[in-house]
Amino acid sequence: MTLALTGVTGHLGRLVATRLADMSPVLVARDPARVAAAPGQVVRQATYADAAACRAAFRGVTTLLLVSAAESRTRREEHRSVIGAAADAGVEHIVYTSFAGAAPDATFTLGRDHYDAELAIQESGMAYTLLRDNFYADVLPTFADASGAIRGPAGDGRVAAVGRADVAHAAALVLRTPREHSRMTYTLTGPEALTLAEVAARAGAVLGRHLFFVDETEESAYAWRRAEYGAEQWQLDAWVSTYTAIRDGSVATVTRDVERVTRHPARTLEEVLRGE
Repeated sequence: MTLALTGVTGHLGRLVATRLADMSPVLVARDPARVAAAPGQVVRQATYADAAACRAAFRGVTTLLLVSAAESRTRREEHRSVIGAAADAGVEHIVYTSFAGAAPDATFTLGRDHYDAELAIQESGMAYTLLRDNFYADVLPTFADASGAIRGPAGDGRVAAVGRADVAHAAALVLRTPREHSRMTYTLTGPEALTLAEVAARAGAVLGRHLFFVDETEESAYAWRRAEYGAEQWQLDAWVSTYTAIRDGSVATVTRDVERVTRHPARTLEEVLRGE
């Protein structure tokens, strides 16, 4: 088996690459200069939108980790480009980092992009494993502003956020023995579903910072984000629907899939933030 990893300049991809260093995977990146490659490790350049570059980068690869593309208006096209290139290059098995609420009508608007990518993978003829990650527990505290407020229309909804270290561990084990996980979908969550008020209080205690949750109306959430960032509508929808997906229960389901794959319980919020 020849293994290739994408997303290796990002947090998740780097964690997976570290866990699989003994397999000498091919590392595929938009900017190879940013890759922390070991001596002698193969690094290939490609962007998801460049199908020809992807076909060249995946030459000889049998198993591929496809970390989802960065948020953008063209994300679906980029996903379909890289997935088609992988199939054309002869990749046999693709492992894709999807989203726990992936569906054509997902409340979290970017979950719809993930669903489209899943369809493209299933239509490609390649074997696949889908890792449907919940929101990342280690990212939630970064939503806080300078005052410590996490603001959004989440109400008392709950989120079963997962640590990126658990996702990386699961991904690495799947990539070591992909045939054992063929056509499987794992929904990777933390061990409990928390409100954002609980997230703020517990994260703040670990980080030594006063964090607190402020519930908003959707109108208010859109208004200040539009005024402060001047972002396009698709981006505003993504930001605000992060909270509404929590509010309506879309991301509240707790699974044991982390433990099922890794043989250890999913990390708590505190363990994630302490790096345990």
